[in-house]
Amino acid sequence: MVGGTVAGGSPAHAQASAEQPGAMAGRASGLPVPRFVSIKADKVNVRSGPSRDNAVAWVFTRAGLPVEVTAEFENWRRVRDSDGSEGWIYHSMLSGRRTALVTPWSKGDPVSLHASRAADSAVTARLESGVLGKVEHCDGKWCRFFGDDFDGFIEQEKLWGVYPGEKLD
Repeated sequence: MVGGTVAGGSPAHAQASAEQPGAMAGRASGLPVPRFVSIKADKVNVRSGPSRDNAVAWVFTRAGLPVEVTAEFENWRRVRDSDGSEGWIYHSMLSGRRTALVTPWSKGDPVSLHASRAADSAVTARLESGVLGKVEHCDGKWCRFFGDDFDGFIEQEKLWGVYPGEKLD
């Protein structure tokens, strides 16, 4: 599970795309399942089942972390974090704001942030695994990725929080 830091985990490539023909609308929200959202508050309980009667399995301790909604039941959403842990969160604790983590499955070399959507463009920053940022304007290969101290373009496959090939405006 992920609290304030990123644990090692499974690659983003193992996730199914919300744009695939098999994606379905959630019964409660009408939105696609699966889909990525983010944690809304600095303290969010993750429960073992979809009610307050279920035990708290763990607590997210950082607002903005991306999670993948994998199921819906009434006002509850089953979510998966970047290391594959799953649990249930009350819907109002989730935000539609798109965020992502840089290569949480890798502890290798930093990832380049570029000035434009091209690998040969100037490198504006080198981001470590686990860096959290906001995501906009993904074209299926590159996304604008930014935070307090960085802004540029990153290869979409290096992010956990967007699906491979997904397009965002």
